[in-house]
Amino acid sequence: MSKENKILVGKIVAPQGIRGDVRVQTYSDKPDDFRVFKVQSTKFDTNDFRFIRAVPNSTVIIAHIAGFDDRNAAETLRGTELYIDRGTLPELSSDEYYQTDLIGFTVMRDGEKIGTVAGFQNFGAGDIIELDNGDYVSFIGADVDMATKTIMVK
Repeated sequence: MSKENKILVGKIVAPQGIRGDVRVQTYSDKPDDFRVFKVQSTKFDTNDFRFIRAVPNSTVIIAHIAGFDDRNAAETLRGTELYIDRGTLPELSSDEYYQTDLIGFTVMRDGEKIGTVAGFQNFGAGDIIELDNGDYVSFIGADVDMATKTIMVK
């Protein structure tokens, strides 16, 4: 599977129970989106992924991957990144973007460059920009300028 035109939508973080189910940290707007996503991975076929349930008040879902039918097999999936084809996502309006589109943007504070976007994290209190220099900065209240490829943070 090539990562070109793929959007990272989740990551398997742990086995769940003894029957091979896994806990998936979701990066989508709604965890229930995984009911319809055609999830792709380098470790299993798209048709092998089955959504079981969303964990209430969380961004975690429980899923099962065919062929991984016990806890030991599920453990081998820990850390597996889950992708979907970009073409399956809805069209965006002119003032919207996907976070993946912001990777590589320059991050500015008070008129000075503080780094370049390397990725995004969310530990439960809101989105955080991960910079190429190892620093983290809150994405809350940031202004994104798609034309100049800059993000102004507070």
